[in-house]
Amino acid sequence: MEKSNLNADTIRIDSVKFHWSNKNDFKIYVPEFNVARGEKVLLLGESGSGKTTLLSLICGFLNPISGDIFLNDEPINNLSARKKDQYRCDNIGIIFQQFNLLPYAKVIDNILLPLYFSKKRVENIKDQKETAANICKSLRLPDEVLNMQASKLSVGQQQRVAVARALIGNPSLIIADEPTSALDKNAQSIFLDLMFSQISESRSTLLMVSHDESLSQRFDRVINLDDILKEGD
Repeated sequence: MEKSNLNADTIRIDSVKFHWSNKNDFKIYVPEFNVARGEKVLLLGESGSGKTTLLSLICGFLNPISGDIFLNDEPINNLSARKKDQYRCDNIGIIFQQFNLLPYAKVIDNILLPLYFSKKRVENIKDQKETAANICKSLRLPDEVLNMQASKLSVGQQQRVAVARALIGNPSLIIADEPTSALDKNAQSIFLDLMFSQISESRSTLLMVSHDESLSQRFDRVINLDDILKEGD
């Protein structure tokens, strides 16, 4: 396993096993996986290969059968359900493939949503609405969208709102699940430029999963899912 030369890991997985008993006994085993603090890592894998399962384990939505998952040296799989939810709110910004915006809520309310659940992320902000507006400006979203319903935006605009929501409050880890899958090549490049710029400014770690190898050159490190995810025993 390739080791990072950075000082600490945001993600560290040791000997994690998991299986879906109701999905044709699909099993995975991750002997070792590390993402260094501040790294931008692309995880490549085809549909059905276990990418979403791995992300769900890292985010604490699923519990491994055995092994340990550490986020910023915190053993997240050993936390209670309540503490796990709070840790995720405080430390992880998630960009979902389908964006998962509240369609009838204003854009500003969608972006500020994580702050309602995380005092830690609020502490990183002096003025919530001004911070949200500045992130939107950096993502090339016009000021007028802030008071629009999310459902009224284009796909590209919704995507950038999802990024703004994930980044607000400077969480240490950003998880992105196929965020460019609905975009053409030119739009992909523009979107990644904007997202990377904001992630660098917030000094967050990025783990993005995709099936698109053409994105590889944009990342600090590229890992094929088959190299870390083995069939469980």
